[in-house]
Amino acid sequence: VAGSSAGAGSGEFHVYRHLRRREYQRQDFMDAMAEKQRLDEEFQKKLERNKMIAEEQTAKRRRKRQKLKEKKLQAKKNKLEQKKQEKEPGQSQEQGSSEDDEEDSKEEEEKEDDAEEPSFVMGR
Repeated sequence: VAGSSAGAGSGEFHVYRHLRRREYQRQDFMDAMAEKQRLDEEFQKKLERNKMIAEEQTAKRRRKRQKLKEKKLQAKKNKLEQKKQEKEPGQSQEQGSSEDDEEDSKEEEEKEDDAEEPSFVMGR
C-alpha cells in the first residue's frame, strides 16, 4: 500500500521487473509464432507450386506418350493398308476400311500370340 510519501517502495521494483519480463516473453512468443506461421505459409505455397509443376510435367509427358502411341498405331495401319493395296490393287480403300480394321486387330493379336509359343524345345 502506498503511503503519503511520493517515492516507490523497495518491493515495487521487483514487481515491475517481473511484469516487464513477462511482457517481453509474451512479445517474443508472439513474434516466434508469427514467424512460424509465415514459414508454414511459404512452405505450403512452395508445395502447391511444386505440385502444379509436377502435374504440368506429367500432363506434358502423358500427351507426348499418347501422341507417340497414336503415331505408331497410324504408321502400322498405313503399312498394313499398303500391303493390302499391293495384294489387291483393284479394290478401293473405302469398301474395305472397316474390314481392314477388324483384320488389322486380328493380325495384331496373332502376332502377339506368337510370342507366347515356345520357339524351341528344351532337352533335345
